[in-house]
Amino acid sequence: MTVTRREMLAATAAALAAPLVAPGAAGAAGAAQAAQAARMAPKFFTGPELALLEELMDILIPTDAHSPGARAAGVAVYIDFRLSESLEPEQQARWRAGLAAVDALSHELNGKAFMQGTAEQRVAVLTRMAAGEHDPKTPADHFFQELKHWTARAYYTSKIGIHVDQEYKGNVYQRGEYAGYDAK
Repeated sequence: MTVTRREMLAATAAALAAPLVAPGAAGAAGAAQAAQAARMAPKFFTGPELALLEELMDILIPTDAHSPGARAAGVAVYIDFRLSESLEPEQQARWRAGLAAVDALSHELNGKAFMQGTAEQRVAVLTRMAAGEHDPKTPADHFFQELKHWTARAYYTSKIGIHVDQEYKGNVYQRGEYAGYDAK
């Protein structure tokens, strides 16, 4: 699915106008919900594939006391968008095959699809995939490398990853002694 220039302009205009609409305006809540649903609809993956990807990524970077996890950061949605825009069909095929490999491994270990497993069974599948990370032999092992790389990259370039998890404050005045590098 591609977005035309006209659709992008309409979405941008709607997003810019949304704060100007009074909260009590008739239909504003419905319009906001429709806009949210359109943003969240998968662009490359099927609904079940996106749910599987989101669960895998949230296991890799879960919500904890310090910061929200990959699900809250929208990591799976970001990757879905990136793949929908990709001009590399082999990259798209790798991701679909990788998700299928996760389900196949889950069937092998637990006798059921990944999403039907318990939390412990899901972690066991990822643990098995991670065990082969440094010397991948199976399709699931190979997929784990790409999954881990893209999860970390997408999370730590998101607003949540940068500002909440890493507590980046931007370019701020540094008080006290300069802590940078002096190449004397």
